[in-house]
Amino acid sequence: MSVLRVERLTKHFPAREGLLGRASVHAVDDVSFEIREGETFGLVGESGSGKTTLGRCILRLVEPTSGRIWFEGQDITALRGGALRKVRLRIQAVFQNPTGSLNPRMRAGAAIAEPLRVHGGLSREEAEAQVPKLLARVGLHQEVAGKFPHELSGGQCQRLAIARALAVEPKFIVLDEPTSSLDVSVQAQIINLLKDLQRDLGLTVVMVTHDLDTLGVLSNRVAALAESRLVALGPLEVVQAVDHPFIREYFASERGRLPSP
Repeated sequence: MSVLRVERLTKHFPAREGLLGRASVHAVDDVSFEIREGETFGLVGESGSGKTTLGRCILRLVEPTSGRIWFEGQDITALRGGALRKVRLRIQAVFQNPTGSLNPRMRAGAAIAEPLRVHGGLSREEAEAQVPKLLARVGLHQEVAGKFPHELSGGQCQRLAIARALAVEPKFIVLDEPTSSLDVSVQAQIINLLKDLQRDLGLTVVMVTHDLDTLGVLSNRVAALAESRLVALGPLEVVQAVDHPFIREYFASERGRLPSP
């Protein structure tokens, strides 16, 4: 069953006005696909291909220029205010820079409890009572709750960011290059954690990445983007066989960065 459907999505950013008038940067052009419930769907492409902008459009952090995004049968591109906040309880994100995505003045336990209070309607005591369970779920010891982000390793910060995203029990998560800033050994640990969480919690996952080995381990299907357009869609082995200049060059150059976990 389809949980998310992207229909002819386009995002243009305004550019500096030149001799020929005001131009625009085409970040995403006329992209369409569906994501099935419970699958891990990869968005792959070189830098500037539009994959990150597309992921942020799905999260409604970036407003599309045109097109529609349907989540659980609802057109979320038309939502505002409280209706949009309700959808964001169901769609969460984990970003590339785990330290930068956390409040440096907030201890780890408070960072996890905050969405439970703000979005879940729990009291401070009720939210704090959920913190040990969420820390354990992502493989962190309980003493981490009292530490600030700068006192944690990159891998611990990413686990903390994952726990924070899971706090409101979403069913859909967008992972934006979640392992690219980590050491190789830590990348494998985070990938194993994500595999286990996806299986145990029945999550639907969008993985925005340039790492083909990560996609090979995690993804069911892959959408390949080149110069803002969708050029291939399907299982990774099918996408790799597509006769397209970007596919040939990109897949040849990016193979083999990460050992299988």
